Amino acid sequence: MGLAAASITALLPIAAAAQAADENAPVRADEIVVTADRRDTFSADYVQAGTFRDSLLRDTPLTIAVMTKDLLEAQQARGLIDAVRNTPGVTQAQINTAIYSNLAIRGIVLNNFTNVRWNGVLPIVNLIEQPIESKDRIEVLKGAAGLYYGFATPSGIVNLVTERPNAAPVTRFDVQGDSNGSVGAGFDIGRSFGAAGLRVNAGTSIIETGLKRSEGIRRFASGSFDWRPADGLEILLDAEYNYKSVTEPTEFSLPAAVNGVIAIPPLQSPSKNLGAAWMQGRGWETNLLARMNYDLTPDWRISAAIGQSYLTRGRAYSSFGGYNLATGDGTVTVAMTDGNDYRNVIYRGDLSGKFRTGPIEHNLLLGVSFYTRDSNVPTAVRYSFAQNLYDPVVIPRQPTPPRIIANPSRVEDLGLYIFDRASLGDWLQATVGYRKTDYSDVSRTTSYKIKPGTWTYGVMVKPISWANIYANYIEGLEPGPIAQQIANNAGEILPAAISKQKEVGIKIEPLRGLLATGAYFHIKRPSAYLNSANVFVQDAEAAYEGAEFSLVGEVVPNLSIAASAMYLDAMQKSGNATVVGKLIENVSKYSGSLFLEYRVPVVEGLRVSAGMFHVGRRAVNALNQGFVPGYETFDLGASYTFDLLGNRTTARIYGENITGKRYWASTGSSLLAQGLPATVKLSISTQFP
Repeated sequence: MGLAAASITALLPIAAAAQAADENAPVRADEIVVTADRRDTFSADYVQAGTFRDSLLRDTPLTIAVMTKDLLEAQQARGLIDAVRNTPGVTQAQINTAIYSNLAIRGIVLNNFTNVRWNGVLPIVNLIEQPIESKDRIEVLKGAAGLYYGFATPSGIVNLVTERPNAAPVTRFDVQGDSNGSVGAGFDIGRSFGAAGLRVNAGTSIIETGLKRSEGIRRFASGSFDWRPADGLEILLDAEYNYKSVTEPTEFSLPAAVNGVIAIPPLQSPSKNLGAAWMQGRGWETNLLARMNYDLTPDWRISAAIGQSYLTRGRAYSSFGGYNLATGDGTVTVAMTDGNDYRNVIYRGDLSGKFRTGPIEHNLLLGVSFYTRDSNVPTAVRYSFAQNLYDPVVIPRQPTPPRIIANPSRVEDLGLYIFDRASLGDWLQATVGYRKTDYSDVSRTTSYKIKPGTWTYGVMVKPISWANIYANYIEGLEPGPIAQQIANNAGEILPAAISKQKEVGIKIEPLRGLLATGAYFHIKRPSAYLNSANVFVQDAEAAYEGAEFSLVGEVVPNLSIAASAMYLDAMQKSGNATVVGKLIENVSKYSGSLFLEYRVPVVEGLRVSAGMFHVGRRAVNALNQGFVPGYETFDLGASYTFDLLGNRTTARIYGENITGKRYWASTGSSLLAQGLPATVKLSISTQFP
């Protein structure tokens, strides 16, 4: 929560210990150094999320993955799941990727109100697909983040860093489309005016997912304004409008188990849709963020931020259940709501600076953050229709339901935090932090309050300048999950809780721009699941233990790589006897990816790329009564940059799942969503001088 801000500022002091582009000059706490990262590369030098903001990536004692603009464009990422699939252990959870990216990291589902951040501060409402075009980079801070961000699941923080104005003017126009029939256009314009600068991104597109009886549209506009009215003072303003409406594919609701086993339905043609085009997920979102940094002295800074994320949406969620696999006869159930409103507001302020006690240099952060969330979720109106799996029929459109808010809720999260990063020379660093939180979640039917204190501490040793070994312990604050639509207690918010994480790891940068990382982690957290009575409950403890590895950067001057691998053992450790010892649903033991881009030296401007993505088999429910098989998908791409009437122009083609693999993209709570059809993406972008 507000700690996001904390985290951001926490970074501040820590950033002071970070190194600048020449790796020797100090970096100011909240200085925007992201533009100092090298371009034309998959690797990043600096981190813009967490308590280590503006620190060198290799010098952070945490697992952090950074997807640079070059990697996002090489894969033509058009959604959050596209952007982060190069990260170890990231999968889609419960729903199809057509509507928005509902992610799980290290087997733990992100909370869509607190785990996705905008410029490291604002917790955006992630119930609509975020525009990737306006983002300079996307970062994934793995694991618990209690000190940094307050209440958020210990899966990780996904930080979306927007593009900002810089000294060089930017004028770029893009046209894009795909083999399904999607088509769109956008522009990116940036200008500097002395001490101020403005960057504007906007775009619109018609969406075709490749599914039958499906349609959609999206629009966005994003602006960043930077102003330095006086020495030591900077003001950063961000605003974004985002609209998306698209047919939400009908999911499978699995049948009851027979002799303890659930029959998994056969994979269908990926273009099949058992619902109707009018079953849309439609959302409007505005995000606003203002930040101020003021240098009191060369070593001390005060920072403040205020932001709001507001989303209103309508939804026609549908699932196909009660079917007979022999005949295909079953029932599509539609849960319709309109005017689902969510408003996140965050305030933060902190003081950061450095001082010495003998040979030890301290980077200290003191701060306060206050986060609120107001939720107005209408009572769903449900309809049922006869449908056939093998010969789908048209489902008639239903009227928009009345907006009846039976149980509005409000979350408040006030946090006070202190964080110190102590360094003994360049070879030893120790961190310790404490957060005191006053958290409440109140609705007409429930009232939950908690005032926990949580700790984080760690140590990092740098035997040589290009490597570090670290260990940490972090206590995370976790908001209660929300029961899904198919549960008997749909919409109920379960109690908040505390999770605990231990991690040890190593980071090595043997070559400039090539970073290898490895980490072992162990996370304990409360576990929620859909029980045999179809009630979503939280009465167990789960443990997530695993190891992950990554290699990102340039192997040789013309070859870029983004490789990842994860082994994860996620298991129910306590709770109802029927789930103890079972694997956590929708978690694969093995997952990984490999993506390569080669700059062809004999043809100037030509790049070719290829990728492979693997997800292992996963349990469909907490009782492990069925498993979906693992799968691999393969991608191929190419781009060519050339001069068009004096303007730098790049044409790109990128094929996703080129073999047409049929697979289950997500599962959990006895739901199944099939992967979308194979797609070829096309784009052309022109930059004007």
